Amino acid sequence: QVQLVESGGGLVQAGGSLRLSCAASGAIFSINFMAWYRRAPGKQRELVAEITRRGGTTTYADSVKGRFIISKDNAKNTVYLQMNSLKPEDTAVYYCNAQTNYAYWGQGTQVTVSP
Repeated sequence: QVQLVESGGGLVQAGGSLRLSCAASGAIFSINFMAWYRRAPGKQRELVAEITRRGGTTTYADSVKGRFIISKDNAKNTVYLQMNSLKPEDTAVYYCNAQTNYAYWGQGTQVTVSP
């Protein structure tokens, strides 16, 4: 079992920045990679960024490339999502995800970007 706790969401004006954190606990050794997803109102959940736990290889959605950075601190069992140059269309609930043989999800954190 893996437990995920997210933090760092909030309200920001367009062009601003936020950093999300996701602290993992439990069977950390079994995690292959971690990711951030988001679900905007009326839309399906989409992958924002992912990072492999061991090598640190990253992947980004086209919509956030050049603006968002995913990183990890294995010593703290924490993954971060630095979000810069935020746009109103980035408004969504952001979820942390950890993949072992199963998918684990955090509770979600709201990010709202005002025009």
